[in-house]
Amino acid sequence: MLLFTTLVALCAPLSAEPGDSAAVKPFKLSRYADGYYRYNFQNPPDAPYNNLTSFTNSHNSFELGMISLKGEHTMGKVGLVADLGFGRRAEEFSYNDANTRFIIKQLFLTYALTDKLKLTAGSWATHIGYESVDPFLNRTYSMSYLFSYGPFFHTGLKAEYGLSSKTTLMLGVANPTDLKSASHMPKTIIGQVATSTTDDKIKAYFNYQGGRQQDSLRLQQADLVVTYALTEQLSFSGNGSVQYRQQRTETGWQTGQAWWGSALYVNLDPVPWLGLTLRGEYFSDRRNVLGFDSNVLATTLAANLRRNNLTLIPELRLDRSEQPTLFVNKDGIGRNTTVGALLAAVYTF
Repeated sequence: MLLFTTLVALCAPLSAEPGDSAAVKPFKLSRYADGYYRYNFQNPPDAPYNNLTSFTNSHNSFELGMISLKGEHTMGKVGLVADLGFGRRAEEFSYNDANTRFIIKQLFLTYALTDKLKLTAGSWATHIGYESVDPFLNRTYSMSYLFSYGPFFHTGLKAEYGLSSKTTLMLGVANPTDLKSASHMPKTIIGQVATSTTDDKIKAYFNYQGGRQQDSLRLQQADLVVTYALTEQLSFSGNGSVQYRQQRTETGWQTGQAWWGSALYVNLDPVPWLGLTLRGEYFSDRRNVLGFDSNVLATTLAANLRRNNLTLIPELRLDRSEQPTLFVNKDGIGRNTTVGALLAAVYTF
């Protein structure tokens, strides 16, 4: 906590209000903190408490999420982003690092070679998928299966090229998924095609990662995100992803297996202080790539209650599996459904 306070004190003078002489400095500082309470109605006795997605592995407990501090600086063609996280959510996001609740979420340099071509080197949040580790960027607080079992971040080098004002290409090379350090390990190819209509009402992102993750594992993942703003109050978003994995044994590379899934988000903002989101997700691991040996249908209804910098997110979630023992009741007996509710608070400052 002392470290966080010191960082804020050092950076605060650079993020002055308009009219202040410091406002001309090319620096941006953003911060947020979050926490939540989750209750699972099956009252499960042990972890993971009928929770198979990221960041909400608790039951009948008040939990701290993460304090985040993000600084962005640009000077001419060069830019730097440093994004730090403190807390349990940060620790789970950077699960391959040492067991610590203070982590570097993102740290990268950018250089604009031309008006159309930009290079980025360092570690950054993944381009794959729709949801974000930062809860203020999501409409639901609990995470999707697609987010939880896809990549979280990449560390490497990428180039982005603007084909037009509405279409951008990205191609890069990175360490294996979610590794900031990977000496003597294979590298992964990443890519994206991002485009939108002239009025920006429809946006589409075609995402990819592929390559060997370890000497004995290689994967290919294709991912699609589409958003559509029907009106200022009503919008739709969709995410579909498939990941194909192959294992190598003493006899060579085995026939691969895949998991896949899709999610649809319906977002309604009837008034500025209220947002409603319905997320429906179908996640298939029938080939038992991840250990589910089943399909899962998850339905989440969330509200966003906004007051100045504070957003309260009450949420109700139903997960149903074809596997009859994927979830448990209070006696530890297997069930194929589970229902949970949570209340989260997210404050930006």
